[in-house]
Amino acid sequence: MVATAAQLAQGRVPLEQRDFCAHHLLELLRCQRDNFPVPWVCHGLRHAWDSCQHEDYVMRMKEFERERRLLQRQKRLRQRQGTPSDT
Repeated sequence: MVATAAQLAQGRVPLEQRDFCAHHLLELLRCQRDNFPVPWVCHGLRHAWDSCQHEDYVMRMKEFERERRLLQRQKRLRQRQGTPSDT
């Protein structure tokens, strides 16, 4: 986390959006507040936040898949050894 909990609370970031990309969201919200009638000014910040969210999602899915494959491998190894599995 780049942003601290105090910064997120002060920026009024919702709890469900306080993740590893929250520092991008803080900048985006600040930009939207400062340039209210002109929303397209913050396009670059919106893109940075969206990209961060996407990269975070991809990393989580890769970690999930890796864990799933490791569990399958353990199960196969137990079956080859003749030890009953716990699932």
